[in-house]
Amino acid sequence: MGLPNAEAARIEADKLEGYLLSETHPVGKFKAKFFRGVGFAESNVDVLLHGLLAIARSEEVIETLSSVHGVKYVVDGVIPAPFGARVKLRTVWIIDQGEDRPRFVTAYPV
Repeated sequence: MGLPNAEAARIEADKLEGYLLSETHPVGKFKAKFFRGVGFAESNVDVLLHGLLAIARSEEVIETLSSVHGVKYVVDGVIPAPFGARVKLRTVWIIDQGEDRPRFVTAYPV
């Protein structure tokens, strides 16, 4: 099964620079070390954005988790990184209660 409404998937503006690439975010700084290590930065954040959306739109859901907030979907995929590597990522998306568009939650290396 693919991510429901994958074509409408969205990533909030601050989620990448303010979280995944932030070297000071309490949780994100550990992920930033990885993402920056393979070449992602503010100057090429659009490459990361498009790679994450490509995973959402083309790969299969491997796990679903229901909560009072909505349903989370776990989707693995591979994206090209700026330093030339292809990195395998686990992404998490949520369709919030009462919504129908998937919203990006997080990503990390598998």
